[in-house]
Amino acid sequence: MNKAELIDHIATQADISKAAATRALEAMIGGVKSTLKKNGSVSIVGFGTFAVTKRAARSGRNPRTGAAIKIKAAKVPKFRPGKGLKDALN
Repeated sequence: MNKAELIDHIATQADISKAAATRALEAMIGGVKSTLKKNGSVSIVGFGTFAVTKRAARSGRNPRTGAAIKIKAAKVPKFRPGKGLKDALN
């Protein structure tokens, strides 16, 4: 499912226009992004938790040349599914 299909699904399930569904989805995505930028986490009960983790600096290899390179430390988003989502899949 891509973003357009998700918007269609939201619009039909919530009985709202596609424009309203688009605004709702964009607001949700924007809220998650802004919270993660502040190193916060977003928990949606029954769905899961979005959080930020830190990846340490490490060395790697350039696959083309085989030369060693340094990979900088980074913050990465992480999603941990909740019990409701896990149960829905099994």
